[in-house]
Amino acid sequence: MSSEVLKEKVAQAARHLGLVREEVQKVIVGQHHLIDRMLVALVARGHVLLEGLPGLAKTLAINCLGRSTKCSFSRVQFTPDLLPADVTGTLIFDPVRGTYSTRMGPVFANLLLADEINRASAKVQSALLEAMQEHQVTIGEKSYKLPQPFFVLATQNPIEQEGTYPLPEAQVDRFMMKVIVPYPTEEEEKMILERMASTRPNLDLAARVSPEEILEMQEMVNDIYVDEQVKNYVIKIVFATRTTNGLDPELKQFIRVGASPRATINLTLTARAAALLQGRTHVTPDDVKAVAHDVLRHRILLTYEAEAEEVTTDQIVEKVLSKVPVP
Repeated sequence: MSSEVLKEKVAQAARHLGLVREEVQKVIVGQHHLIDRMLVALVARGHVLLEGLPGLAKTLAINCLGRSTKCSFSRVQFTPDLLPADVTGTLIFDPVRGTYSTRMGPVFANLLLADEINRASAKVQSALLEAMQEHQVTIGEKSYKLPQPFFVLATQNPIEQEGTYPLPEAQVDRFMMKVIVPYPTEEEEKMILERMASTRPNLDLAARVSPEEILEMQEMVNDIYVDEQVKNYVIKIVFATRTTNGLDPELKQFIRVGASPRATINLTLTARAAALLQGRTHVTPDDVKAVAHDVLRHRILLTYEAEAEEVTTDQIVEKVLSKVPVP
């Protein structure tokens, strides 16, 4: 593909994604960061782990994304008694015909909301995470491909930890990004009141792109150019989170485990997708910095010293970004 053709296609993709963003924002007040990160993960073929309190429009946001992209949407409320078959599907026996038929689970949708994923057992979590990784599920002895595009938005509540099954670090690492959902501002809350405090809030949205167009955008991400200097910048950022690196002695006492090579891959992919959203055919260091917190915050494990001093992973990432030279 020539550079002019690519530039034109990227500009068109950015316009379409901008229309999707505008459509979602007709319903969702504020939460610009959340909406942008959902779009980045969608075109980068990744999944997002959301951490936020109830009532912050997490479910509504992905529902609106589905309606503005012609994508099918389903939701699973994770509970302690949930079974893997409740997510992936199962075989149903027909006593009249004496045969089994397949009942597809809610995972067979383009967009899946896994609500309070840390409330289900490890077996159920593993079933979903396998589907996320493989883009297929096995029911009985047969494997079924999941619809494409396939995007999972999983949520967890940061305060209610009783009766939860925290996701193991290896499982959390499978999420491309972890996004923190904040409270709205006072002005935004007033807009929410005016827009949603009704027995019939207006949730009508127009579909701006099709699933097929999203798949084209996912392929387009691979054509976004990453310079050697930017690649080295990504690697230096990830290496700086590993305690063996010696970039900053202060970081060493706070980091127990640094980011894995998966972080390097996802940092590059999300930076490419972020560039695409802005209509650019190349990645800049600013793209890398913009997505770094969301890609790295769940991949760095802190020491007891860090927890005692109330040091957060976001502060560690900020420190790393300030120390690594920008090309």
